[in-house]
Amino acid sequence: MRTLLLACAVSLLVACADPGEAPETWRFAIEESRGSVQDAYAQRFKRLVEAETGGEVEVLVYPYGALGTSDHITEQLHNGTLELAMSSPGHLGKLLPEVQVFLLHFVLSDDVRVNAEALRDSELRELLNELYAEKGLAFLTAFGEGWQVWTTQEEVRRPEDFEGMRFRVMTSPLLVASYEAYGASPTPLPYSEVYSALQLHMIDGQVNPVFAIEEMSFYEVTKCMTFPRHAEFVTTVAANPRFLGELPPRRRALVERIVDRLQTEIFEIQLRYNRERLEHIRARRPEMRIVRLGEEERARFRRQALPVRERYVEMAGPRGRRLLELLNQAVERARERVKP
Repeated sequence: MRTLLLACAVSLLVACADPGEAPETWRFAIEESRGSVQDAYAQRFKRLVEAETGGEVEVLVYPYGALGTSDHITEQLHNGTLELAMSSPGHLGKLLPEVQVFLLHFVLSDDVRVNAEALRDSELRELLNELYAEKGLAFLTAFGEGWQVWTTQEEVRRPEDFEGMRFRVMTSPLLVASYEAYGASPTPLPYSEVYSALQLHMIDGQVNPVFAIEEMSFYEVTKCMTFPRHAEFVTTVAANPRFLGELPPRRRALVERIVDRLQTEIFEIQLRYNRERLEHIRARRPEMRIVRLGEEERARFRRQALPVRERYVEMAGPRGRRLLELLNQAVERARERVKP
């Protein structure tokens, strides 16, 4: 009888439970796979939000491919199917040409600490807020994922070594122009197709941070890794503006606080990921040639890259020019704040 009464009590509690107690869901799509820098950011964001809301909010993280391509992700973010997403300039540049400023070569500092500080610049962020809002997106932050590294079949030490090379780039007109300036034949391809294209010799090389080269096994189908320190891979975090605008003040403040906190954390994470993944590549493929360009070699590429800045201004217009000016100024200010 006692057991029966207990069972009835439990049933009554379940029946009377408030259906509104189900957690609110925030959907967060990234442009990389599990184990990537973007995934580390999104998973950390998820843990902090869920912990600080006491489980009232659940953050669902979708890795690359789960919801389609990067273009699909941007579309879903815009129409409200997603609340949050990573939006890399290499893809977003088709919608928002000004953001391709982060793709320009030899604009950022040689010191990743300086670059991390520059991306926090308030004037830079203010203009990005304005540009994103005009396209129905809400800019939250931008951060670097590490130096871009070339993986090729032959060593690349001078622009002439790119002559005629079929080189994979993201679907950005500016990236196409950047590698055309070196003499390559840029080939835009989705991220998921790069490995097979290298394996089948449809392309001869590609560019990505070290962690992505390891994660996607690009080192298995190329012979040389070149570190030119010409550009960092910079991504941005964006939100659906309606979602952000309808958040209660305390939830909006929570998002801003966590995004600010992660700006520091993700810098340390990307340093560790890129260092550890390079060690893994060396251990797995000791015959891989590692090339680090000297200052004279880098200067040759820098000279070839300079005219692309004018091409960027042609694509992005007056506000693109202004964004480039602000980025240059942000880097200079950051150099003064970051101790050698």
